[in-house]
Amino acid sequence: MKKLKKVLLKAVPLWMVIVIILNSTMVMGVAQYYFLRQEIQRDLQELSKTTQSPEELTQILRQQVLPQNGYRTPLKWKDLGKKLVEAGAIDKKKYADIFVSEADGGDHMRYLDGSWEENMVINEKNSRFMVNTLWALGLANKSKVLNEGQMKTGENPTENFASTGGWTLGAKPVMEIYSSAEIIPLTSQQQDLVKKIAENVFRPCCGNSTAFPDCNHGMAALGYIEWAVYNGLPENQIYKDLLAFNTFWFPQNYVEMAVFFDKQGTKWKDINPQLALSRDYSSAQGAARIKQSVQSVPGLQNQGGGCGV
Repeated sequence: MKKLKKVLLKAVPLWMVIVIILNSTMVMGVAQYYFLRQEIQRDLQELSKTTQSPEELTQILRQQVLPQNGYRTPLKWKDLGKKLVEAGAIDKKKYADIFVSEADGGDHMRYLDGSWEENMVINEKNSRFMVNTLWALGLANKSKVLNEGQMKTGENPTENFASTGGWTLGAKPVMEIYSSAEIIPLTSQQQDLVKKIAENVFRPCCGNSTAFPDCNHGMAALGYIEWAVYNGLPENQIYKDLLAFNTFWFPQNYVEMAVFFDKQGTKWKDINPQLALSRDYSSAQGAARIKQSVQSVPGLQNQGGGCGV
């Protein structure tokens, strides 16, 4: 044993042992530093993926509210456009003067002829065509909402509302178009369901529900509800579709709504459509309250829709 120690001491002097120990410590320290640095870099990369500036977050929400490819409804066009032309609710020449000159306008115009098995889609390019065509549908289709509701029972003459007096794209005087054609044959029970849903759907341009469709957006929403009820869509799907229409008709308001709910921890995809369309959120008063609460958020740009053709 003593001989072995002598051999080791001769083979590895004490100073060398000390150097080896120090070097080992330095190597371990450098290695720890390197791995720690790598871990920090990974954490920073992950953080950069989830942390954006308020402007970037607003843009992300805008893309969620207004998807680039638009929103596809479960309903098909069928021959709705053709029937609207036949009823005199739409004058094809007046329509062409507006929409053929727009991007993809000629493509929209085809829905006024024949029968189409394509689903209704709304996007930033065709939102004006959609609101006008559904406006004509809501205006022309025979309806309890139109015949028995506030459009008839209020103090103002029916022809003086924005949704009536403002319709200038028909082939007949507006009051000859108003609730005149059974384009969508609804039973009495279906008419009642249309009214029930319409009473729960608001738009940011006024304080009225779709059961009082005194503007183009309200009349357009009424037309879609009638078509959806006739086709047997579940109520939750109808609210989902109407919320999508509203987002493209009033983009600024619904981006602000998305920001409002996001601040409370609710993602846009998780918002209950019926809640979003209610008086508290989608009426002019509800929209004003939301705007007030998010006005300090950077990146919100003014962009909205009007109530004209």
